[in-house]
Amino acid sequence: MKAARSLAIWLADRTPSQLTELLEQRELPYAAEVASLADLAGHLLTDASTALGLSEISLGDLQLLVAVATLAERLHGPLPAVPPAHHLFMGYGGRSPRLDAPTVDPADRSVTRDQLFRFLQLDGAGRSAAEAALSGLAERALVLPSSGSRVIVPILVHRQAGEGGGYGRPAEQLLTEAFNAPEIHRVALGMGLAKARTRDEAQRQIVDVLRDAKRVRAMAAEAPPAALDLLDKLVPGPPLLRTHCFVSRYRGFYPGSGGKFTFREGGSGDPGTDWLAARGLVVPVDEDLTELPREVADALRDHDRAPSYQSAPPPVEGTVEIPGGAVEGQAQAALAEAASRVELMLRQVAVQPLAVRKAGGIAVRDTRRLAKVSGMSEEQARLWLDLANNADLITPCAEEPEAPAGGRGRARRPESQPPARMLPTERYDEWLAAPPAQRLLPLVATWAVVPEVFSHWPEENDTPVALVTPEDGEAVDLRYAVLEALATLPAEHGVPTGKSARARATALAGLVATAAWFRPTALAQGSWEAERVEATLAEAEMLGVVAHGALTTLGHAVLGLLRAGAHRHFPAVPGAGPALRDRPALEDAVRRLSTALDALLPVPQTTARFQADLTVVVAGAAASELTDLLVACADRESEGHAVVWRITPAAVRRALDSGLDAADLLARLADVSEGGRPLPQPLEYLIKDTARTHGRMRVVRSACCIRSDDVALVAELAAARALSRLGLRRIAPTVLISTVEPEATLAALRAAGYAPVQEAETGTTVIEKARQERGPKRMPSLSGARPRHGKAPSTASALASALLADR
Repeated sequence: MKAARSLAIWLADRTPSQLTELLEQRELPYAAEVASLADLAGHLLTDASTALGLSEISLGDLQLLVAVATLAERLHGPLPAVPPAHHLFMGYGGRSPRLDAPTVDPADRSVTRDQLFRFLQLDGAGRSAAEAALSGLAERALVLPSSGSRVIVPILVHRQAGEGGGYGRPAEQLLTEAFNAPEIHRVALGMGLAKARTRDEAQRQIVDVLRDAKRVRAMAAEAPPAALDLLDKLVPGPPLLRTHCFVSRYRGFYPGSGGKFTFREGGSGDPGTDWLAARGLVVPVDEDLTELPREVADALRDHDRAPSYQSAPPPVEGTVEIPGGAVEGQAQAALAEAASRVELMLRQVAVQPLAVRKAGGIAVRDTRRLAKVSGMSEEQARLWLDLANNADLITPCAEEPEAPAGGRGRARRPESQPPARMLPTERYDEWLAAPPAQRLLPLVATWAVVPEVFSHWPEENDTPVALVTPEDGEAVDLRYAVLEALATLPAEHGVPTGKSARARATALAGLVATAAWFRPTALAQGSWEAERVEATLAEAEMLGVVAHGALTTLGHAVLGLLRAGAHRHFPAVPGAGPALRDRPALEDAVRRLSTALDALLPVPQTTARFQADLTVVVAGAAASELTDLLVACADRESEGHAVVWRITPAAVRRALDSGLDAADLLARLADVSEGGRPLPQPLEYLIKDTARTHGRMRVVRSACCIRSDDVALVAELAAARALSRLGLRRIAPTVLISTVEPEATLAALRAAGYAPVQEAETGTTVIEKARQERGPKRMPSLSGARPRHGKAPSTASALASALLADR
């Protein structure tokens, strides 16, 4: 093929970075195995690869490609008919090209630039915009290399140009696939044609009539008003009409398209559609679905009008002005709250791992408990859990199953899966030690690229749970398109988010109209349902990406990450751990995202204000070291811009249990006192008094005895009703024995208000530390995120280098 040879020569002149970008756009090396530039050129021209390229272009670019193919059909004639399958990129009728379609060299269907611009009636600024668009499409190998001023596009574009322009398929193809002989003869009779001897002869007569534009227009002129109204809707496209005119011959046996149809007895109940169906102006393609043949639409269209070419997105309608600074202010508040809440939530997960349901997802009771502890809604808790899971900060870990008791034969039934718990991963501790901005970095980066709208639950009867498997192939395109639409707004303008349903619907419609321009091929019409878009915007507001209906500084950075192609590597998430060597565009995008977060979140506080009422106030987000100290010896009382903690006897005992003594604790608190002020006297008294009583009794690990030099205290314990379940028995004036294990005895004593410590067999005090359970890291590297073919290079950059080395 001439086009393939020219493309291979063009590929050889690409720089490594240019070729790497093209390979990533076409999901190589994962989508296919290519060993040479000739192999690559052939692959890029396949329908599957072309469809991938088309999935990331704008409506203006798509219209330009369709115009090339439409003009080529007028100059070179139609392509051979291809049986329908599922559509790859336009969404008109849910069809796509077959991969075994007849091969046609795209170079044989070229047009000149001047012909194209005259066809589109472009001059001046419009022509300049089209030239720039053609250059961008050439970089994506969607406009193919050519000599001179000729424009060549892949054959898939030619094959689908009809649908791209709102056309249906040719009448001959539709009639052949839809009808047996009786229905063909019935249509011919409805058109007033002479009775033919065979089915083929009757179909040729029908097709000849439909190919004659004058006869089609004459039929339309005789159509009743109801039929004309339908034609007015079908002719511009899409060419599909829901109707009950036909029934499948194989109904109940062969669902979906591909079967033969008959006319419904008694008609559809709609005179307009019945009139069109009787004359072959609509042909069945599926259950209750018909299609207008291409020839009919072509005959009834106004060809003096230039094809649609929208080189820029339409402006978002109905925007409102926003006070200066309000957008960034709201984003800062949202991020500060998110940093605090997420830290609280994941600390709680580390202390008390979550139960994973056998059916999948986090147990609802655990989600509610986390939401309450963290001060957020259940919906917010679910979102953060899902983001943390996909950012590799928490992970489900199956508990080790117990060994079977006895038995020498093979099991006769499958073993049940061991229960699983959600644990922090090995990355969690490093994450916790980072400042708030860097803690949010992997979570925001994950939200940008994860293929799921976690807040959207389309099924009303489903119970929303966290730990959802991301499998929404349109979520990232939807997210990208919405952010791009918001990026077009003038400064200090946003989409109104009024409280009334009508205001929200109007604002959303304006936003969707603009967003659809950015991803016309990737998103089906149903992708723009209001609830899904609203859920995307709500998540963006929670993360500080959108505020007051406008894109924030952070939002622009997230958009930059998507423009750099970060989503192509999921489940690896650039910005959440994987190395970005040899990925300058991604590295720069992640750096910009990190800078935006640093600018919005203040430097974490390393000091606190200690007050005489035993409260501690931290004015802002606390550094991890300060938080760890306060968690050890105080209880968090309130959240907000200033976090309030309270130091209580129980909290001090908790710190002493961890191995600190009174002097150490006072010294550490004094070191973080705001302005170097001395600690209040009530606080010093509390710590010293609690320390004096701490350890007056000892739990002996070997026999689970309680001993204390205070005889009165031992007598008090033996008589305490709160400790009755321990079965305490006094065996000496200073010794009690317990019927339960040391850990449970310690917990019961502390719950009753006492302050025991654990003692080893040697008489030394045991320093108690919570067991730090961690799950393994799961996130792959960028090169390990997708399968590879044999010994072929595992990344696009490695493949680009290998291909260019052999040129």
